[in-house]
Amino acid sequence: MDNFKGKFEEFMRGRNGADELGVACLELAVILAIINIFAGNGVIYLITIVLLAYAIFRMVSTNVNQRRRESMAFAEKLGPVRPWISNPAAAYKNARTYKHATCPNCHQRVRVPRGKGHIRITCPRCKQKFDIHS
Repeated sequence: MDNFKGKFEEFMRGRNGADELGVACLELAVILAIINIFAGNGVIYLITIVLLAYAIFRMVSTNVNQRRRESMAFAEKLGPVRPWISNPAAAYKNARTYKHATCPNCHQRVRVPRGKGHIRITCPRCKQKFDIHS
């Protein structure tokens, strides 16, 4: 078993591995496969296979910089939906007690408590001061 593990580690050295976009493709493929068990649709089956192939391609790709750029673009597109996908219960609790503001200068998201009225925020990244109503 150790021999297989060593060979696999050697094979994966210098490759992308699992990233956020690849994991999202795998999760979507599993969801579609479960749906297809009941639906029995050939199109859903084909989409599932394509998503699995793309996820595997991303994991074994040696062009790490390109895969990293694609993953960053994907994460940027998700934006504020990202916490709701990764942990819906925590996002729901967080949404009730905190508000998220975006710095007008550097676009850093800042979490502030709800119900404090008009407050002045200093961005932790660029130190710009801006006002919001929480």
